[in-house]
Amino acid sequence: MDRKIPDFSGTWKMKSSENFDELLNALAVNVLLRKIAVAAASKPAVEIRQDGESFYIKTSTTVRTTEISFTVGQDFTEQTVDGRPCRSSPCWDTDSRIHCVQTLLKGEGPHTSWTREITNDGELILTMRADDVICTRVYTRE
Repeated sequence: MDRKIPDFSGTWKMKSSENFDELLNALAVNVLLRKIAVAAASKPAVEIRQDGESFYIKTSTTVRTTEISFTVGQDFTEQTVDGRPCRSSPCWDTDSRIHCVQTLLKGEGPHTSWTREITNDGELILTMRADDVICTRVYTRE
């Protein structure tokens, strides 16, 4: 039996965010940059295009726009939330959640990862982790 892959496609707006400043602090982002990032990231616009297990995700704020493309089950290169290059390894950890472990390409720092999940009520939950600090952001489709 083939499992049904959830549809992440759409334009998403943030409904809530918890611990984003704490996440940046765990990543040792300095106070001034943290304040700028928290203010800019308070209203991110997220666009997701999906073709089966292949994803394109564009996140835009007033300060920075990031774009990633990946296929679940295949490593790809991206940047951690604080801008360090990393190898990312996405996999399904439930039928509706992609889990991605990030490994720094050089240097040392906290262990980072993210998950993206579609809930039964159609919300997108983005969870970002740096060691033991977890940031949870909830999005709704526009």
